[in-house]
Amino acid sequence: MSLRNFASALAVSFSALAATGTALAAELKWAHVYETGSAYHEVAEWAAEEVAKRTDGRVEIKVFPASSLGKEVEINEGLGIGAVDIIYTGPSFVERYYGPIAISDYPFIMRGWDHWLKYRESDLFSELSAGYNEATGNHVLGLVYYGQRHVTSNKPILTPADMKGLKIRVPNSPLMLMFPNAVDANPTPMAFSEVYLALQQGVVDAQENPLPTIKFKKFYEVQSNINLTGHILNSLLVIASDHALSQLGDDEATVREILDDAAMKASRTIYQSEQELVAWFTEQGITVNEVDQKPFQDAVRPLLTGDGVPYTMEHFERLGAL
Repeated sequence: MSLRNFASALAVSFSALAATGTALAAELKWAHVYETGSAYHEVAEWAAEEVAKRTDGRVEIKVFPASSLGKEVEINEGLGIGAVDIIYTGPSFVERYYGPIAISDYPFIMRGWDHWLKYRESDLFSELSAGYNEATGNHVLGLVYYGQRHVTSNKPILTPADMKGLKIRVPNSPLMLMFPNAVDANPTPMAFSEVYLALQQGVVDAQENPLPTIKFKKFYEVQSNINLTGHILNSLLVIASDHALSQLGDDEATVREILDDAAMKASRTIYQSEQELVAWFTEQGITVNEVDQKPFQDAVRPLLTGDGVPYTMEHFERLGAL
């Protein structure tokens, strides 16, 4: 074939490709801070397999667990510079980019699984996701149930007074300071990957996380008490960068659908695990303390509608009315 004929044939091939709208091959990096044995990682791997299958291999997702591409703050920043393409992250970390979307992670705002499901499907969540997209260019593709956060310690925590001066690890985000500050504890922001060793060495006295996280991070090995404060019902967001989605062509809708399905798949697994774990921890010899939440709620309530919260009172009332 002559050079002229080869060039002509190549042009025809590219024209045909453009006409069909077929997506070019894309390789995306999905980064998160959770262990390989967690439901979050297992579901991300499932989603990667499903995407490859349903796009006939045109889109490949590689999952990087356990902070291997950076801690939570770093992977959030990585979306903006193209270091990562998809992440799991908490609304509390996204708050620094678009405050209102963090509303669901504030203490005692969410009332339980059913309330969370309604929020996930609500116009309010859609509007807040759109606001985050406008502020950052990144896209919220799913909401994941992370569970109710409880305080672990080496002593019973039954009243707010029991937390006075307690050096408690919290994620490095502003809203996570509200609960410990309201009960006069000593909040200590720290990366997730550093918590176990900090508890083991006595750098901090306590931490707070949902029961499934306490199990898969093995915090119960270095804390004798789990106190069922339920002070936050936590979520994760599945977020993709605009650059990542722009590579997908006609496969974008498929990828969006699969990642939202993955978010719900992980949510159901975590919720079911929550129901079973009190008995499991008790069998391991851990003291699980039932807690009257009302005194803790009373301590926090004035702060939820005070100055400085990133959401509006309209957001607050709409979420409460769901």
